Amino acid sequence: MPIISRFFGIIIRMFYDEHNPPHFHAEYQGKKAVFDFMGNIIKGSLSSRTATKLVREWIDFHVAELETDWELAREGKEIKWIKPLD
Repeated sequence: MPIISRFFGIIIRMFYDEHNPPHFHAEYQGKKAVFDFMGNIIKGSLSSRTATKLVREWIDFHVAELETDWELAREGKEIKWIKPLD
């Protein structure tokens, strides 16, 4: 599963050939959660309010890029790196 971003110890991944709704996987200190592009947690938990808040902030800045990567992944094309939070 390709890593599309990494910041503050949080790893963001997106699988190829995934099911709807559009989403990505986040991991922080061994905990995993699946987020949709509106910031809702679909599954799991990062067990850190701060990490969850940072992921949601990152989503707000990069919704269009996430949607583009989702379409690329669905088409089996190379997914692009998305800028991390500073």
